[in-house]
Parts: sequence; C-alpha cells; structure tokens
Amino acid sequence: MNTKTIIPILLTGLLTISPTLASDDVKSLHQRFGSLRFDMLRDVKSLHQRFGSLRFDTLRQGIDSQRIALPESRLWQVEQKVLEADAKTRALDTFAQASTVQDPMNRSASSHGHEHGHASSLEITLTLDGRYADFGNDPGAYELPGFALGGEAGLGKKGFAVGHTELSISANIDGKFHGRAALAMHEHDGETKLELEEAFAQTLGLGHGFTIKVGRFFSSLGYLNEQHEHDWDFTDAPLIYRGLFGNRLRDDGLQVSYVAPTETFLQMGAEVSGGSRFPAGGEHERVGAWTAFANIGGDIGVEHSWLLGLSHWQADDVEGRKSGGHGHGHGEEEVPSFTGKSGIDAVDFVYKWAPNGNPRNKNFKFQAEYFQRRESGTVTLEGSDPLEGTRYDGRQEGGYAQAVYQFLPQWRTGIRYDWLGSDNTGSDNHVLTHAGLNNEGHTPKRYSAMLEWLPSEFSRIRLQYNRDDSYEKADNQWLAQYTYTLGSHGAHRF
Repeated sequence: MNTKTIIPILLTGLLTISPTLASDDVKSLHQRFGSLRFDMLRDVKSLHQRFGSLRFDTLRQGIDSQRIALPESRLWQVEQKVLEADAKTRALDTFAQASTVQDPMNRSASSHGHEHGHASSLEITLTLDGRYADFGNDPGAYELPGFALGGEAGLGKKGFAVGHTELSISANIDGKFHGRAALAMHEHDGETKLELEEAFAQTLGLGHGFTIKVGRFFSSLGYLNEQHEHDWDFTDAPLIYRGLFGNRLRDDGLQVSYVAPTETFLQMGAEVSGGSRFPAGGEHERVGAWTAFANIGGDIGVEHSWLLGLSHWQADDVEGRKSGGHGHGHGEEEVPSFTGKSGIDAVDFVYKWAPNGNPRNKNFKFQAEYFQRRESGTVTLEGSDPLEGTRYDGRQEGGYAQAVYQFLPQWRTGIRYDWLGSDNTGSDNHVLTHAGLNNEGHTPKRYSAMLEWLPSEFSRIRLQYNRDDSYEKADNQWLAQYTYTLGSHGAHRF
C-alpha cells in the first residue's frame, strides 16, 4: 500500500479518536506524520535540484539493464500528488493544536493563540558577483542605433566593479503557497543601487496543472528573461535584451500558467501587470500590459532534449516612457519620451545534449531567441523650448544565437552572436535622431567568446571577450567575472 493511501486512512482513524486522548500521544503522532510529510517534500525538492537544470533530461536508474525515463511533466505530476498528500496531513495540525489547548497543564501552548512554528525551512541565498571590465570606447557614450535605451541598458563601469549581487529568501509558506523575495545591488551610471527585484507568492498543488503567481516577478516573455543574471552563460545581456527591455522585463502583476498532462511537455500561460516599468510606462489603475506564452518540448532518446517557446507582450497605453537618447548637440535636459502603443513578438529555441543523459562530465547547449517590436505613437523631447516632437512608427528586431560546451567536469566554453535591425519612421527625422531611433545606416552586431572554470556548483570564474560593433566605432571588450553562492542553491530552469 502506498503512502498516498495510508495517509487518508490513518487521518480518518485519528479524527475518530476520543477527545480525551492524552496530549502526549497526539504530540507523538503529530511529530511522526510531520516527519513523514517533510521527508516526502524533501525528496521532491531533491529531485528538482538534481534534474531541474535539464527540464526534459530524464531520471534514469538501471533495472535489469533497462532504463526508466521520467520527463519533467511526469516529475511535476508526482510533485502534485505529494503536495496533495501533504495538504491532507496538515489536518493533523488542527487536531493536535485543539488537543493541546484542552490540556491546561501544557505550558508550551501560546497564551494568545498564535502559531509560532513554521511548516518549512527558510532558504537564504547570497550571490556575490564581481567583475573587471576593459573597454576601448567610452561606456558613457554607449548607444544602439535604432533603439531608445532605458532601464539598465549600457556597458557598465570600466575597471573593477560590483556586479549583480543578490540576496534572496524563499520558503513554502504552508501547504498551498510558496514565497520568494530578492534584493539586488548593482552599479548603474556610476551609482550603487539597491532595489527589490522580486517579491511574489506562488501556489503549490493547486491541481489540474494550474499555477498562479502574484507580486513582482520576471516575465515569461522569451527564454532568458526569467533567469537570474548569475545563471546566464555570458556576463552581459544579449543586445536585443538591452535594446528592448533595458536588460530584462519585470513588473508587478499576476501570472496564470498551465501544464498539460501529456507525454510531451506543453505549457501555456498569461500575465497581466501594471505596465509602469520600461518598456511600458505611465500609471495605470488597472492593467497596463499583458503577456501570453506557450512552450513545448521533450526528450529525443536518452541524450537529447529540446524546448520551443512562443510569446507576445502588449501595452496599448504607454505614457511618457523615458529613454536616454543621443546627445547630438542637444542639452542633457532634453529627454526623449514616447506615448502610444507597443507590442513584442518572440520565439525561442533551446537544445541540450548529454552523453547517456548524464550532464555531469560533458554536455552541450544551443540557445537562440528572436524578437520583433512594433510601436506607434508620438515621441517628444521633454525640456526642449519650444517643445519638439514627432509622429513615430517603429519596427525593431533582433536576436542572438549561442552555444556552450562543457568539455570537462569543471570547465565550459561558449560563443555567441548578436544582431539588431530597425526601420523607424516619423514626421521629424531630427527628433528621431536625438531619441536614438534613427539607425543612421548602421546595423548593430556583436561576437562573443567565453571560458569559465567552475570549482563547484557554488563558484564560478569567467573570462569573456566581445568584439562589439554595436555603434559607430567597433570595440574590443574584455570582461572578467567571479560568482559565488553562499547558502542554498536552487534548481535551474531547463
């Protein structure tokens, strides 16, 4: 008889026991079932930590020379069953607390009736990121012709600098919800900034394949966007992420996702958000932007896995979106501002290989994304006197392709190619040029190569070279980076 059957039977029996049951017996039963519950959840968490980095790489165990393949979709279903059993055993909490209150000699009960324990352990992680950068061009004059830069777009500081250092806290709140918050510290425009990067709650064991997330989180638009910077395969963001999102897209909102109970992994979802952050803008009392996404993937034999994603982001009421623009003789007080509607389409593809399905010693990963944005509205130069503006119709596109190969257990190398394109028109070409929306006949592109040493899963040292032809003068860029993780280290996305 399996655990799923045992727990409800024992739970029913316990609830029929006489109320005069001694509190010590209740406490003993509660401890036994509590231990069982946490063992089950620990085992599921262990599976995710071991196999989360390859969503569709299979869980394999040799039995009579045969192999058992358990894709991520099945692992997800197992987790749901465990969580349902976990929710049932939590009824013991109520029973035990009620019996404890009936015992006037039990001094451990809280006099004010609040529970001081917690159902799960708190996971605290500090990720240290430091880097040294050498650029031939002036980082302060960085631009991407045809794109109005915002957010954290740019090269960063030359020389030694603190990178994206992050403190995260996460835990299962109870049997129904998981919570996570992350504070990030980084340098931008010569200033060290501390901000609340993430703060969300997410459902557990909701059933029927559904998950709900609410709070501040990274959008599921594209593939790389959801990953934290210390999980990237290269030190800097792809050019298209710089140009469209100011490195990454996040907002405050609600996400609903669904995973179908099929052999092939199939996920669909939608998000609604306030739409106040770049590349949207303005204050909205209700929904300011929305996203829809779908992912499909699976295993090909034992050694190969793949994932294909489609997504769309839309903001129909962008108001006063600020960007850096270009100087070109104007005063710094003249700030480009866009008002109108904006839409982004994205497609992403990931392929992974590991010999015999084991990525520990060797593995290969190919990753590519393509984005296209269309916008219509007006662009004004705030601070100009008289006020300058133009009608604006924009079409911007770009993407990247990268390949990373782990050739030894502690060594990886990779290459990446980025490119951008734009076709923006307006009634005043002078304003478009100042706003950075005139590509001036230039097509940005970049070539990158990296080599990294990973003494363990908690440490990494990386050397990267970029041949950056993003703007007028090509630049040779050298980046050295260390990343150290203190505390727990969660599973990676596929």
